[in-house]
Amino acid sequence: MNLILNSLPRFGEPLTAIERAFVGKEAPRQVGPFLSLWGKPDETPLLSLTELASQLGLGGVFIKDEGLRLGLGSFKSLGGAYALMVLFRRLLEGHLGRKVQIRQLLSPAAREFSSSVTVCCATDGNHGKSVAAGARLLGCRSVIFIHGGVSQSRAEAIGADEIVRVEGSYDLSVSEAERVSAERGWLLVSDTSWPGYEEIPALVGQGYTVLAEEALRQIEERCLGTPSHVFLQAGVGGFASSIAGYLTERLGKNRIKIVVVEPDRAACLFDSARAGGIVTVTPTEPTIMAMLECYRPSLVAWRLLEKVADGFMTVTEEQAMEAMRRLADRSGTPVVAGESGAAGLAGLLVAAADQKMRDALDLDSDSRVLLINTETATDPASYEKIVGRSPAAVAAGRATSVSS
Repeated sequence: MNLILNSLPRFGEPLTAIERAFVGKEAPRQVGPFLSLWGKPDETPLLSLTELASQLGLGGVFIKDEGLRLGLGSFKSLGGAYALMVLFRRLLEGHLGRKVQIRQLLSPAAREFSSSVTVCCATDGNHGKSVAAGARLLGCRSVIFIHGGVSQSRAEAIGADEIVRVEGSYDLSVSEAERVSAERGWLLVSDTSWPGYEEIPALVGQGYTVLAEEALRQIEERCLGTPSHVFLQAGVGGFASSIAGYLTERLGKNRIKIVVVEPDRAACLFDSARAGGIVTVTPTEPTIMAMLECYRPSLVAWRLLEKVADGFMTVTEEQAMEAMRRLADRSGTPVVAGESGAAGLAGLLVAAADQKMRDALDLDSDSRVLLINTETATDPASYEKIVGRSPAAVAAGRATSVSS
């Protein structure tokens, strides 16, 4: 059974004051004023997958579609850009020698200073796209490091001033971004953490809490019932830990079960849970879930997940592809979900089909499961090969169904 229930020593411990500051009930209120620099963004939709809930014998299944977030195609729009805005504000205050209001980050004085700032990060695609978008908004220069497995179409979609390709894995691109940024005095905005580099990834994760707050509000407004389970896909764990931490604080540990889902070819959190502490996974074959292809957990993320995640599980390539097709083919409102975006649903489908896993996770006819489509089709050619239709064709079916 590709499920490990959490038996780690810190499971069930309350979050620390610092952790609550970043992912607790008040976290989204810290983020909102900065994101308002984009204008007034619309909330992403929450869809009720009633036909799937019936097929799986569950009380309800809901999916929040972050593929429509801020025109950038991913939940990561909320994290990297937000963290950059917070950090740029500090730099600007140091430069000007006075306090700066958030709205003043787009002022002429800020624009004059921003031309001297270079921001960088390593990415599989989506985090870099967010950091680059934030840099464009503020007027900074962006340099984004990508690893050998990032497709050319994903690289081109990042929109950075400069792309640096590093041969090897994501972890090697992280190390190279860290090295070059220290050497050249660039601002490193990473979404993974290590000893001595923890606040900035925590800020990135804080940005993600906005989508969790939205989801709970949308569920409440539609009287769908409080979610009992959430399946969260993970790479280094930043997204999963932020959403899990926020939901735990909002709903209480005994009110929601949190399941972390990873590719079986890059299961660093699963293997860490099995080992009882952080381990580095040896790369084997690449996974189509490219945004989740990470081989060592983020330290900040692990500290949260070892407290709040009820279980860790893996999914195969085919299971991820099947989840993509299920979302694209559903009647009414099809969902364009990339390989990584559909991984949470893949985990639910696997768990619901296995009686031992159902029993272990208390999945039954009263269960209400929250899922998050974390990204749209970031590689359109790959998506069309898997689903049999282009992302535009699937999205057009959604537009037709919504209008009719």
